[in-house]
Amino acid sequence: MAIERTAINPVTWSLEMGFNQGEVVTGQTRTLYCSGQTAMGVDGTPQHDGDMAAQLTLALDNLEAVLGAADMSLANLVRLNVYTTDVDLLFQHYGVLAGRLGAARVAPPTTMLGVTRLAIPGQMVELEATAVD
Repeated sequence: MAIERTAINPVTWSLEMGFNQGEVVTGQTRTLYCSGQTAMGVDGTPQHDGDMAAQLTLALDNLEAVLGAADMSLANLVRLNVYTTDVDLLFQHYGVLAGRLGAARVAPPTTMLGVTRLAIPGQMVELEATAVD
């Protein structure tokens, strides 16, 4: 059975930012809960100190790697939490995230939170996701 997604948007302002207010998902057989993904290299070292765009790109790459290892992709996302140490700076580079989600034809319900710091010093953005198929 294929998954079906029904967007729930009692208001529509969020659509311009690339996310639905909610989604009803039916028909899923597997749920993947992804740990927060940051700009860490494959050897576990932080990458791109001070470069929000590069960190966001690598965090997305790392999220896609986790999804791919479960035979999923960004298209399977049903929830995305974005944590950042600098909301204003992240918004300057939000197109990186919105573009990748748009290319996957997905607009998962999303929450963005500004935090004092992330677990690894120097990291500026972390992506935590839930995916279904």
